[in-house]
Amino acid sequence: MSLLVSLQGLASFLFYFVAAVIVQGVFLAIYVAITPHQEFALIRKGNVAAAISLGGAVLGFTLPLANAIIQAASFLDMVVWSAIALVVQLVAFAVIGRLLIDLAQRITDGNVAAATMLASVSLAIGVVNAASMTY
Repeated sequence: MSLLVSLQGLASFLFYFVAAVIVQGVFLAIYVAITPHQEFALIRKGNVAAAISLGGAVLGFTLPLANAIIQAASFLDMVVWSAIALVVQLVAFAVIGRLLIDLAQRITDGNVAAATMLASVSLAIGVVNAASMTY
């Protein structure tokens, strides 16, 4: 196989990759805006709980985002399903935040158990979210 044949999909790859990075940035911006604790400030101070919870949220969103790219019939289709995944992930945060009393304060205080629970729920929802995107 020639190099030219191998690189035929490069433009498409770059288009979807850049779009996915932008969508990921939008998710991250919205997520940190709605959480009552300041993840990046806490992480800069060495708060492991903040890093675990944010990392879980990012991975939980990335799974359905990747599946949206794989399953997309078009770029618009990928954007729509990414938006759905974003909403589902934000709802999951809201639900777990209600179930775990003072979740934001616990993460601010460095409670790794609370952060691990939030990260685990985020990942679980992300897996189910991604698996549900079969059409």
